[in-house]
Amino acid sequence: MTAPSTAPAPQNRGGRWITQWDPEDETFWKETGEKVAKRNLYFSVLSEHIGFSIWTLWSVLVLFMGPEYGLTPADKFMLTSMVTLVGAVVRVPYTFAVAMFGGRNWTIISASLLLIPSIAAFAVMKPGTSFSTFLVVGLLAGIGGGNFASSMTNINAFFPLRKKGWALGLNAGGGNIGVAAIQLVALAVIGASGGPRVLLGIYIPLIVVAAVLAALFMDNIENVKNDTGAAKDAARDPHTWIMSVLYIGTFGSFIGYSFAFGQVLTNQFGRTPLQATYLTFMGPLLGSLIRPLGGWLADKYGGAKITLYNYVGMAAATAVLVVASMQKSLPLFVVAFVVLFSLTGIGNGSTFKMIPGIFQTKALAKGLEGEEAAKYGRRLSGASMGLIGAVGALGGVGINLAFRQSFLSYGSGTGAFVAFLAYYALCFGITWAVYLRRTAPQGQAVTAAEAKPQLSYAEV
Repeated sequence: MTAPSTAPAPQNRGGRWITQWDPEDETFWKETGEKVAKRNLYFSVLSEHIGFSIWTLWSVLVLFMGPEYGLTPADKFMLTSMVTLVGAVVRVPYTFAVAMFGGRNWTIISASLLLIPSIAAFAVMKPGTSFSTFLVVGLLAGIGGGNFASSMTNINAFFPLRKKGWALGLNAGGGNIGVAAIQLVALAVIGASGGPRVLLGIYIPLIVVAAVLAALFMDNIENVKNDTGAAKDAARDPHTWIMSVLYIGTFGSFIGYSFAFGQVLTNQFGRTPLQATYLTFMGPLLGSLIRPLGGWLADKYGGAKITLYNYVGMAAATAVLVVASMQKSLPLFVVAFVVLFSLTGIGNGSTFKMIPGIFQTKALAKGLEGEEAAKYGRRLSGASMGLIGAVGALGGVGINLAFRQSFLSYGSGTGAFVAFLAYYALCFGITWAVYLRRTAPQGQAVTAAEAKPQLSYAEV
């Protein structure tokens, strides 16, 4: 006869609020927690997916904007840069919104807010509209970038530390696919000789569907609280800023290239919007699909190691892009760009896996154990994720501005790629120096207590 379980079931006080949640309890997790967590993960992915699509909406809309719109390539790069900027900035308040409103409730609200930029774009997308009007309406689309931060904060609370790499990778990867999805839909619309309003007419009802499904199937966790002290502690911790630099290199590259790839193809290689769209979706699609693999590899081999080797690959792919750009070889350029996109996805997964591991390591270094150490790690990693995600997204702004300046100065993107190559080399050096290098002088004995905190960073 099987002994009765002592694992507490999730307690719901109405309005889909869970009052008791302990994913680190293995019995609780196996019997009840895993099912609930996965259900919330799947519908979180859907909402975040639509958010990414709306955030990167203007990467597609600028391809519809031919000479009759009166915009220069520099205007278009400026427009996409500002949309990226708003998406980065709103990630900070979106991180705190989960605790204020509840993960389910905020998912409903944030999904519904996507109707504003979509309907506004539907109204102004026509020749004769001023650049300033396009810019203002484009800025509204930036709110879609905030969905990532709130979704990651919410899902981080649902899963135990040992599953976070996979869960956060799947959540973010499924959201990232929204970039490729809107480009594929745009390809179908352009191929059918449809206009930008047809594209928007497809996405507006999808936004409503995402909000309704979140209301029906997601939950709020009551013990997720905003901790201003944790936010301050995370902001003061140097690892928050170090990881922000690394995340600029991975996610900043992903979102920046997602906005810029089509424009580079049209401006540097003379592709038509239809020809460009045939190519642009492949990079974001592979980069999104492979992100969970980055999290899984980090779970298995250590996030720092995967991140380090990944930057080697990103630098190599970028070097090939420089050659392809100088030789004006479109096939080599596209292949290298798609490889680079894929590597950004792996790096996104591995860097985000590092965050909870770093703060768990710090907890152990402080002498904390068990649930006390886990609580400390959750507190600071949750607070730092929103900040790291926001700063990382600023990399997309830098990439679009770098392309804008490169095209103004040299007539191609070559100068920008050289700058990106230097940044990836910097990230490689930081990853090795901070998280993988042995600090003890050669020949000096190191006690187990002294070695443990430093050496365990290699496994984060």
